[in-house]
Amino acid sequence: MALLHRATIRPTKLELLTDWVPTQPWGEPGVDLVGAYRFDDPDGEVGLETHIVVTAGGHLLQVPLTYRGAPLTGADEFLICTMEHSVLGPRWIYDAVGDPVYVRVLASVLLAGVGQAAELVEGADAPREPSARVTGSGSPSGDVPLVDDVRTSSDGSSTLVEAGALRIVVRRRLDGPAPTAAAGSTLTGSWSGLDAPVLLAYVD
Repeated sequence: MALLHRATIRPTKLELLTDWVPTQPWGEPGVDLVGAYRFDDPDGEVGLETHIVVTAGGHLLQVPLTYRGAPLTGADEFLICTMEHSVLGPRWIYDAVGDPVYVRVLASVLLAGVGQAAELVEGADAPREPSARVTGSGSPSGDVPLVDDVRTSSDGSSTLVEAGALRIVVRRRLDGPAPTAAAGSTLTGSWSGLDAPVLLAYVD
């Protein structure tokens, strides 16, 4: 379960996305938040949140982030910014595709059917309704390979994540047709305004 603090953060998530997304090969200027979903880090150390945003040009983009309490060694190329959190203190914000914790959890969702995290706001009696719902096609008996060293490459529509023999495609632009190659293990999502679930990621 993801515990959400009633905190002030600087920069805000929208501010950091507004600055960073246009610098990416799949990005463009002017973003607004549409929805978000979270996964649980089994060790409880790393925040895992994926944002769905719409650009000024009307394109839907997917932006997974990880939130860390200390820098991730060897991951400077994936560091987006540092954030000041009024409860947790300094946070290091990463493009999640380069964070082994995110890749390991995403693989567990795709291959072993791990679900999204419930979201409990600090002081609330029950989890809140997430603004995006996601479903992985894996089963509990699925085999999840070891994820350690992560390599990535991005183009104008997606990011390929490689970890050993594992190859995961994270779709960045969501409003185009789904790839025909996505016939195996998948992650799909839905949020307000959609007519049908959207493919978010798949094992290549």
